[in-house]
Amino acid sequence: MSAVSTAEGNAFPWPVSTAASKPRGWQTKIVWILTGVDLVAALGATLAPLVLVPGKAAGEIVGIDYGIVAVALAVVWTVALGLADSRNHRVVGSGLVEYGRVISTSLQVFGGAAILSYLFKVQPSRAVFAITLPVGLALLLSARWLVRRILGRARARGRALTRAVVVGSGQSVATLVRDLAHRPEVGYRPEAVCLLDPFPEDAYGPAVECTRIGYPEIGRMVIDGHYGAVILADGLSHQQTKQLAWTLEASPVELMILPRLIDISGPRMAVREVEGLSLLHVDLPAFSGAKVLLKRGFDIVASLAALAVLSPVLLVVAIAIKLDDGGPVLFRQQRVGLRGQPFTIHKFRTMCVDAENRVADLIAANGGQALLFKLADDPRITRLGHLLRRYSLDELPQFWSVLRGGMSIVGPRPQVPREVAEYSQVHLRRLLIKPGITGLWQVNGRSRLSLEESIRLDLRYVENWSIATDLVIILKTVGVVLRGSGAY
Repeated sequence: MSAVSTAEGNAFPWPVSTAASKPRGWQTKIVWILTGVDLVAALGATLAPLVLVPGKAAGEIVGIDYGIVAVALAVVWTVALGLADSRNHRVVGSGLVEYGRVISTSLQVFGGAAILSYLFKVQPSRAVFAITLPVGLALLLSARWLVRRILGRARARGRALTRAVVVGSGQSVATLVRDLAHRPEVGYRPEAVCLLDPFPEDAYGPAVECTRIGYPEIGRMVIDGHYGAVILADGLSHQQTKQLAWTLEASPVELMILPRLIDISGPRMAVREVEGLSLLHVDLPAFSGAKVLLKRGFDIVASLAALAVLSPVLLVVAIAIKLDDGGPVLFRQQRVGLRGQPFTIHKFRTMCVDAENRVADLIAANGGQALLFKLADDPRITRLGHLLRRYSLDELPQFWSVLRGGMSIVGPRPQVPREVAEYSQVHLRRLLIKPGITGLWQVNGRSRLSLEESIRLDLRYVENWSIATDLVIILKTVGVVLRGSGAY
């Protein structure tokens, strides 16, 4: 078998093997399932006018049975969703990207249908457009959500995952393997690592369980079908990266590169091409201006609505706490907010009345670290408090703190002065925006997160926040709270 050598002296075989050319079983199955689901949803939507407005569905389509038109439109709609790559395994299960493609493709299909009907002087009833598009989007998005949930559960059980090789320095590989192991919904299972520098064995964590392979072996093992993806963390030279890409280009293997700007999200990055020179443009984070005013406006409207809708729940919980031990219903505490300014947080009391007097002793007995101090089996939590915390009912009065301006709906975890006293200069960036009732920490593990992971997620949010991101986090929070996962 032929080989080509890089400038560094490493050799890779030419991609002549076709062992990896066949699509993986779960990927093919997902495509067929989604094709069938999309066709059924599209047919349901296009035939809906026949049921809802039977006498007006055909409009002025003279000589053409509407049933034929409905089936043809459903087929075109389904084919268009495939051409838009909305069933690609890299997109399925990704949430907003997948939903965005479904919505944009559907709008394009109906826009094209409207243009054609005008050009050929075919005038279907307005009911066709008024009913079919919204019904179709509702069915398609609901079906995609259901498939996403099923796929997520399968991945949590170790199925429907792409086997991956992670390449890079010891520290970056260990971090990436750990993150992938904790987030199976991403869709990749690290089974091999290629280390470009030595690293202490006890620091790898999940990476220890992976097969070790050498850099020259990557191309051969991937092409032979052992792995379906290669993820480059760091440490490869420009020439090595380019050579590896050339080696894998004839195979269906995915090649991914972890950006060095790891905590900067996609919307802030854009590639600019100028005279053959590629530059990565990064927008600076926004902590003032119209965007912040819009966030505050959303907080006011959302907190007022939440307090109004949840008032019966608030009343029931307040009565239950009072009847439980006769102590105060609310827990008030000074927290550190925007730019270090103190504010008062309001929560339903879930601990015994003298809980604050015992915290210093508990911190000392558990390592002496005050930052993000939390115990899985805190002896101060009352029996009712455990239930309230599991479903985050104790957090509901914080909407009042949001309305008063000390907090936001979404933001970093609000912390007490003793925790902020241990902040490093980097940690202080968490104070550049208001703390939130929920945040990335809430939808990525809650209390199960380590100190390092909690701070990293908070800093990532601070650097990349947007109204769209806030809405996604709020929707995810509802699911996390209803499941009662990760709380104590």
